[in-house]
Amino acid sequence: MTHLDTATADRRNDPAPVLLTVEEAARCLRVGRTTCFALIGRGELESLMIGGLRRVPADAPAAYLARRRAERQAA
Repeated sequence: MTHLDTATADRRNDPAPVLLTVEEAARCLRVGRTTCFALIGRGELESLMIGGLRRVPADAPAAYLARRRAERQAA
């Protein structure tokens, strides 16, 4: 097993992330990093600071999408 194979096997055993980077959250939503930061800035996407790092709870992208769907259906 090569080093890369070991790294891949280790990642499969990792628990699901609790927090995402802004870039990971942006990929979940299929938007750019700048758009994701704008959603955070407007309070539409939950985030928090840990030290100097901005993190997004792993369930926040799905919650954002659910709110947007509910708003669209209510309109």
